[in-house]
Amino acid sequence: MKILRTMDVFVPGGMPQHTYIQRKQGNLEERLHSTQNNLCKLVTVTGGTKSGKTVLVNKVFPKTTSIWVDGGHVKIEDDIWNSVLEQIGGRTQIETHSKESTRSTDGKLFEGKGEVPFVFKGGMEVNESISKETERERVEGLSFSPRAAAVSQIRKSKKSLIIDDFHYLDRHVQGDVIRALKPLIFDGIPVIIIAIPHRRYDAVKVEREMTGRIESIDILPWGTDELIAIPNEGFPLLNIGIDNKLCIKLAEEAYGSPYIMQEFCRQLASDKVEKTSERKITIPSIQNNLFIKVAEGTGKVVFDKLAKGPRQRADRKQRTLKTGGTVDIYQATLLAMAQLLQEEPSLQTIEYEKLRLAIRNLLLKDSVPQAQEITRVLKEMEEIASKDESSIPVIDLEADERKIHITDPFFAFYLKWGVPLKK
Repeated sequence: MKILRTMDVFVPGGMPQHTYIQRKQGNLEERLHSTQNNLCKLVTVTGGTKSGKTVLVNKVFPKTTSIWVDGGHVKIEDDIWNSVLEQIGGRTQIETHSKESTRSTDGKLFEGKGEVPFVFKGGMEVNESISKETERERVEGLSFSPRAAAVSQIRKSKKSLIIDDFHYLDRHVQGDVIRALKPLIFDGIPVIIIAIPHRRYDAVKVEREMTGRIESIDILPWGTDELIAIPNEGFPLLNIGIDNKLCIKLAEEAYGSPYIMQEFCRQLASDKVEKTSERKITIPSIQNNLFIKVAEGTGKVVFDKLAKGPRQRADRKQRTLKTGGTVDIYQATLLAMAQLLQEEPSLQTIEYEKLRLAIRNLLLKDSVPQAQEITRVLKEMEEIASKDESSIPVIDLEADERKIHITDPFFAFYLKWGVPLKK
């Protein structure tokens, strides 16, 4: 039996070599492969956070042979083009070298007596002046903008360009980038942008001429059958046995995310072995402390930032819980979300009125906030999450539709299994 390390078998957040699962749903790999055949369309790969978008694209367009730009590191447009040039070896300045030669005669004009400008050789009069040739190197420089240089080098190399986390880019930067890449797309060079689906970008809105020239590949949450393939593939490689019912339990708690499933499996396997076991080991059961441990290591950071809320001068009003203790309005809102997730784990979209009812059920009557207060808090939470570089936009408020989308499965998982507030 081949000896493998646990960390190499289960790879949450990375590119798994041993537990990569090809999804049958939607023929995703086949559709991505087709973009290499002069598709002449901008390819958008969208799906929820931790749904496997990056892993899928990396499988078809490996980072070793394609140009990858991380949108999360982009502050200004030139960051994209400089990243491209760094990977492809291009430059914004080009020097041209040429040689010039000049010929001069080192002769003298002689006047007056006593000066003999000519001598006679073999009966002929010969000019005795000396001819010299001088060479000089001429250097000229051409300067290009990072955008022009990068686009030129992409066209020359014909390498595929992938921009991950495109939704992190400001809207005006999105538009400038799409317009710059449009000629390459029309020439058939594969350009793929990866993003979450909830209003974080719309290529048609930022560049109207892309209408009809977009190939959308949507990645749906993973089903139970797809998720259990991860432990079914990985545990035997470590000589670990696990009952299929336990795999199903893990899948039901993973919120449709292969990332979370990989995390479950790594935690379970690491508790048993560091590498392939010489003897067969069995996992008899799964305790809730596994889920609590994973929750603490995933969604807690962003939860704490949302619970803290924006800075303000005065202390916030404390509201009394029916179970005792007090919380402010930010904490009360998050606690209400947590209870809704505990009652309905698959919940991804919360109706505004349903959240208000949950808050009323938590607080004493005289502590319940007004409707406009809850709306303000939700907007501020969304802003905090979208501006925080260390987190992803975990909630998306659709004010007109009076809905709150929970876009990050880790955040949803933490709401269910973490210990968000003291009650």
